[in-house]
Amino acid sequence: MTTPIQPIEILRVGAEQSERLPDLLVTEEPLEIRVGHGPEADREQFSLSVTMRTPGNDEALCIGFLFTEAVINSMDQVLSVKYCEDLGRTEGMENLMRVELKPDVEISDEQFKRNFYTTSSCGVCGKASIDSIKVDCAPLKPMGVKLDKTVLFALPDKLREAQQVFKHTGGLHASALFTTGGELLIYQEDVGRHNALDKLIGMRLLEGKNNFEQLILMLSGRISFELVQKALRAGISIIAAVGAPSSLAVNLAKEFGMTLIGFLKADRFNVYSGREELL
Repeated sequence: MTTPIQPIEILRVGAEQSERLPDLLVTEEPLEIRVGHGPEADREQFSLSVTMRTPGNDEALCIGFLFTEAVINSMDQVLSVKYCEDLGRTEGMENLMRVELKPDVEISDEQFKRNFYTTSSCGVCGKASIDSIKVDCAPLKPMGVKLDKTVLFALPDKLREAQQVFKHTGGLHASALFTTGGELLIYQEDVGRHNALDKLIGMRLLEGKNNFEQLILMLSGRISFELVQKALRAGISIIAAVGAPSSLAVNLAKEFGMTLIGFLKADRFNVYSGREELL
């Protein structure tokens, strides 16, 4: 199995001298996600996506991706998720996963039976238009609690301390779920920011936990439209990030009543949407 970290020798060039040193890189490899569906007597399979990701927690990535893309609505629709075992070979199997859906799950030819390529930096490449990636989500309900700004100030450091692979490589994005009291529940890392969020959502679904409403999503980078869309699909109503949001991300957050916080630091942050949630 491929590891998330790869050793390498580098040449470090200084003002006065250069030296060869060992270093570590974050691994980036393709993962093809295949979907099996249909009645028991007539199963079909198709390739849904190829995404560039950091190996690890691939089951969660597949489940999270299918959920945030509205292919499935819950784990109740899934029979199994595992690496492909019927290819007659072992090489490369760790980069092929198949999700088997229950016979009663319907797949739309127009919406899902298309192969689209996802880079590690952009999760919407290959989709024809913004309308095609807006899933049918209801407006979010207010959390009913006020957020303490001192709790928010502490989140970036808590996430940074938890990022094990980032400590060695500096080349990963992270997504984490916190309680409104600042307790870290779960986090995931990946070379792709959208993959990290899919892994996070997928991991929670695999654990049988479907409630995201009373949690804060913390992001290690910027807030893109696709990340807001994925969070909406899960019912997450608060996103905080160390980076900036895009204009589309803010517009979508306002449309659905999501609280959006950017440039979160130890002593300040910007609120772009949902000011009523804050003290």
